[in-house]
Amino acid sequence: MMKIMNYDGLNNITIHQLESLIHLIRERSFTRAAKKMGLSQPALTKNIGNMENAVEVRIVNRENSGISLTPEGNLMYEYARKVTGFREDLKEKYAGMFQNESGNIEIIASTIPAAYILPHILSHFNKDYPDIRAIVRTANSDEAIDIILNGHAEIGFTGKKPMHKKIHAESVWKDRLILVVPNSLKTKCFMTAAELMKLPFVIREKGSGTRQIVEEYISAKTGVYPRFNVIAEMGSSESVKESLIAGMGASIISVYAVRRELEHNLISEQAIENWQIERDFFLIFRKKNALMRHHQLFFDFLKNADNLIACNALDVT
Repeated sequence: MMKIMNYDGLNNITIHQLESLIHLIRERSFTRAAKKMGLSQPALTKNIGNMENAVEVRIVNRENSGISLTPEGNLMYEYARKVTGFREDLKEKYAGMFQNESGNIEIIASTIPAAYILPHILSHFNKDYPDIRAIVRTANSDEAIDIILNGHAEIGFTGKKPMHKKIHAESVWKDRLILVVPNSLKTKCFMTAAELMKLPFVIREKGSGTRQIVEEYISAKTGVYPRFNVIAEMGSSESVKESLIAGMGASIISVYAVRRELEHNLISEQAIENWQIERDFFLIFRKKNALMRHHQLFFDFLKNADNLIACNALDVT
């Protein structure tokens, strides 16, 4: 009666057992195959026996004339070579990813880094490493932190430091937040905190790193939570800036965002008495992420970013 192969038993066959079959057929000897694999002969024999037990058919003929494969064994050997070949191909591809100066970098960045810092840095980085491509998405700081935490981007840049233990964070750039007003509201004197609260004010949305820094700074300075005369809440620094140019009201915003408009006298910086609001921008990524060669090259490039920013007339100090 014909023996029926146990197809479900294929699930129990390991790559190590498949390798044993490959070496056995190549060497045509249990002794030589075991030596090639660094195993004892009983261990290699057990691997072949376990494979046969799993599928409940004989796959190797053991005869005085030597080793040969049964029809089922021939099919097993064919696919064993394919499976181990796929693994070697995967190893080569991973080695290339970790060693070659090419690949994609998936970046999530809060508004200021995404719009005003990264374009200049990536332009210079691309000249040195043309085969590394950056894919940049924009979100507010809270959203960017969640995206990194959930593994939906590899690297992030935020205006607030994440406190989650799974995220690595390090300061990479400095920023200065300034009070900016339409030219019609500019005064020659320092403005007081009380006067600031009376201005028509345009503010960023909740979750914005800029908004959090401003609220924390004013609370620490005055001892009370700031109560701005808010006339509009905007979802980006660009929207805030256009509101200022349109004369809608005042706002506290990154100097990165408004440098060009200040230089062209479209809006004005208004000094606040004894105030200097500064913050860091943080590079963030999951601690357990496997960093590849192109990621490390980008990180090394960022170490010189301060000089690069200064050369592009973007230094905020």
